[in-house]
Amino acid sequence: MLRKIQQTAEFLRGKIQKCPETAIILGTGLGGLAQEITDKKEIMYHDIPNFPVSTVEGHKGKLIIGKLGEKEVIAMQGRFHFYEGYSLQQVTFPIRVFRELGVKTLFVSNASGGCNPHFKVGDLMILTDHINFMCGNPLWGPNVPYGPRFPGMTNVYDKELIHKADKIADELGIRVQHGVYLATQGPTFETPSEYNMYRIWGADAVGMSTVPEVIVAVHCGLKIFGISAITDMGVGDYAVEASHEEVQKAASMVEPQMCALMREMINRS
Repeated sequence: MLRKIQQTAEFLRGKIQKCPETAIILGTGLGGLAQEITDKKEIMYHDIPNFPVSTVEGHKGKLIIGKLGEKEVIAMQGRFHFYEGYSLQQVTFPIRVFRELGVKTLFVSNASGGCNPHFKVGDLMILTDHINFMCGNPLWGPNVPYGPRFPGMTNVYDKELIHKADKIADELGIRVQHGVYLATQGPTFETPSEYNMYRIWGADAVGMSTVPEVIVAVHCGLKIFGISAITDMGVGDYAVEASHEEVQKAASMVEPQMCALMREMINRS
């Protein structure tokens, strides 16, 4: 795997003038931040050696390198999912490439269903912890020599970045929640009983991504900030039948707030 990582990183170095220290993963319906990147170069995933290809509607499948404000960034407009048939090693392959390129900080976003009855559709939830319920771990197999065989997962989400996000959200008048994200392998949405079980376990939101990438980012020694757009509710009086179209619609509605918060976060980091 290390040879493929280095091969892909070398290909990307040949396409860009300066390797950024900040990477962004833009989740379902949240690709609008890519429009704010200037001086950019766009590369389709299918043109990048060893990269998987996004197959899900709402994930455009582009790697974008440029400037967000004054910050050099590399952004994934669309991610890969375990339920698409990729291995967890393939899902997280870009994170290792980012580390090889010199990335130091990862900003990751997603759309998720709310388990916390105090949440509502349209809330933004800053991740403070996660639960891996994907029945697998992307670090299985030989240890890639970017980190230890047994990385600790006590302080995954950077507390300084969380504090900064709270401050910026207050300045911008954006409502934010804090909570625990639980990742399932999908692709089915959760039953009401599953939502209730996840809530008992301590989850505030549930989705089908993010945790594998974050685990590998921890292994690679990156600072991590994660945020979820609550696009549907599975508990309480607001529980509704979820669909991918409704999730995309809800994510698009909250996109301006997400973009504003992420833009300021990255520029002040």
